[in-house]
Amino acid sequence: MNFLDEERQAWKESVRRWLDREVGREYVRKCDMDRAFPYEAYEKAAKLGFHRLLVPDADGGDGGDVFSYALMCESLSAYGVDFSVAIAGGIFTAMNFSLHGTPDQKQRFLQPFMRGELRFPISMSEPGAGSDVANVQTRAERDGDHYVLNGQKLWCSGAANRGAVILMLVRTAQTPDKRAGLSVLIVPNDLPGLTIRPLQTLARRSVVTTEIFLDNVRVPAANLLGAEGQGFHIIAGEHLALERVAVAASYVGNAQGAVDDALAYAKQRVQFGKPIFEFQVIRHMLADMQTQTDAARLLTYRAADLAAQGLPCRKEVAMAKLFASETLQTVSRQAVQIFGGLGTTPEADVERYFREGMQATIGGGTSQIQRTIIAQELRV
Repeated sequence: MNFLDEERQAWKESVRRWLDREVGREYVRKCDMDRAFPYEAYEKAAKLGFHRLLVPDADGGDGGDVFSYALMCESLSAYGVDFSVAIAGGIFTAMNFSLHGTPDQKQRFLQPFMRGELRFPISMSEPGAGSDVANVQTRAERDGDHYVLNGQKLWCSGAANRGAVILMLVRTAQTPDKRAGLSVLIVPNDLPGLTIRPLQTLARRSVVTTEIFLDNVRVPAANLLGAEGQGFHIIAGEHLALERVAVAASYVGNAQGAVDDALAYAKQRVQFGKPIFEFQVIRHMLADMQTQTDAARLLTYRAADLAAQGLPCRKEVAMAKLFASETLQTVSRQAVQIFGGLGTTPEADVERYFREGMQATIGGGTSQIQRTIIAQELRV
C-alpha cells in the first residue's frame, strides 16, 4: 500500500529541504556537542508555521493530521532524533491545550507557543514511576486558588530551556485506582521552589534531559489542564499514543540518515585499492540496513494513517515504536562499523545516531512495554 499521495510526499520533501537549506548537519552537530538547545532553528520553524500544524483551525492553527506530523518528524530527524524532538516535540503537546485547555489557557500558552516563544516539555516519570506511570507520587494539594506541589520528577527533556512551560503529571488525590487520582498542571519553569538539574545523558543533549525538585511550589489553580482526575487519560492515553507515532517516525528518519551516510562513505573510502562498497560484505550490510529501515517506515506509516483516521491503532502504534527504535539501534551500530574508527568521533555524525539509537528503545515506552501492549492486543 502506498501511504504517500502527492501532497504528503511534497510536504515531506519540503521539510527536508528546509532542514538542509536553513539548518544543516553542522548546526545540528554543534548543538549536540555543545549541549545547546537549537533556539535559532526553533524560531525559524515557528515563523514558517510548523508549530501550528496540529492545532485546529478554531484555535488559530493549520488543522493538520497525525500523518503530516509524522512526516515532519521523519524529515527533521535526518541528522539526529534529538533535533527533531527539540523542534517538533512540543507540537503534539500543544494538542492537549486544544483538546482540554480553557480559553484563558489557550491565550496564555497556546498562542505564544505557535509564535515560537514557549516550549512544552512533558513531565511524567519519577524515581519510582517510570514504565509504571500510574505510580506518580508528586503531590499537588489545593490551597485556595493555588495547588502546592511537592516531590521529584525525572527524565524530563527540555524543562530547563528558556520559555519552557512543563505539563506535569501530579497526584491530586489518593484513590483505590491509582490512575484516577492523577491530574495535569501547567507549570512554568521559573516558579519559586522549583529546582531543575540537567543530567549528563547519552542522548538528548540538545533538548537536555533533567530532573526536577518541587518544594512547596505554588501553581495557580487556573493552570489545571482538564479536570482533576483526568491526568492519566490526557498524558498516558491520548498523549503517549501520539508521541509514539512521532518518535517512531523520527527513528525512521534517523535510520535513513545512517544508511545514507554509511553508503556515501563506503563509496568514497578506499582500501586495498578500491572503494569498500565494492566488497560484498559491505554491500550486504547496507542492503540489510535499508531493508530494515523500509520495513520500519511502512509500520510507522500504517500506524500514522490509522491514527489520522481516528481508528483504533494501539497495537499498530506499539509495533511501529518497537520496530523503528530497534531498527535505529541496529542500523546506527552498523553505520559506525562501516565508518570504522572515524565512526566513533562526533564529526562522523553516525556516533550521534548510535547514541540516539541506544536511547530509542527506552524513551517513550521501553521495548518491553511495547511487546506487552502488542501481546495484549493479539486476537485469535
